[in-house]
Amino acid sequence: MPHLHINVDHIATVRQARKTHEPDPVYAAMLAEQAGAQGITMHLREDRRHIQDRDIRLMRQMGQTPLNLEMAVTDEMVQFALEVLPPLICLVPEKREEVTTEGGLEVAGNFVAVQRAVSVLQAAGMEVSLFIGPVYEQIKAAAETGAKAIELHTGEYAHAQTAQERRTQLDRLSQGVQWGLEGGLKVNAGHGLTYFNIGPVAALKGLSELNIGHSVISRSLYVGIPQAVKEMLTLIEKHSQG
Repeated sequence: MPHLHINVDHIATVRQARKTHEPDPVYAAMLAEQAGAQGITMHLREDRRHIQDRDIRLMRQMGQTPLNLEMAVTDEMVQFALEVLPPLICLVPEKREEVTTEGGLEVAGNFVAVQRAVSVLQAAGMEVSLFIGPVYEQIKAAAETGAKAIELHTGEYAHAQTAQERRTQLDRLSQGVQWGLEGGLKVNAGHGLTYFNIGPVAALKGLSELNIGHSVISRSLYVGIPQAVKEMLTLIEKHSQG
């Protein structure tokens, strides 16, 4: 069964709308962990639109499960990671104008910069994954950087409009998982996954982790974070063992 990592960025989005102290994403992360989440994901964006440096530092002190820090491939972010030393790093593409992360990291086209970041971060003891599409060229390049893992971008599957399109995108993800495993990589997945579309992805053999944020945080507005996390865990268990 894949581990469930909860992304709490959008708790911070609500906080930053008023530039106040609540709701606290670290407290939300504590609740998610107590409900069974096996990891917490936070994306520290360069523009600090939601998660703040303080959140990452406090999570490192308070967290009981692995913290996965999503970050851009920049000198600033690499230096911050070296100071905080989260156990997991996910390198992602980042554009100021985007609402959320769009598409996967262009590893093959930015190989030298990505490889340098991977080398520095992993030498300091962090496990690095690369957030990429299920494309052979990118998965091959990811393995060649020395990264230990990849996270497959599930957005095209999540946003598919027809059953046939969903099937096509699911097949691409399945192939991506196989390519990653054959390349000696741990394979994770995430982006746009919800209570309604998680089943087929959770059923893919070989996935280690599923990163889910927006859907769980949205559900928690109605039922609370512990219940929202437990419901997602139940669905993942049901489909991964089916």
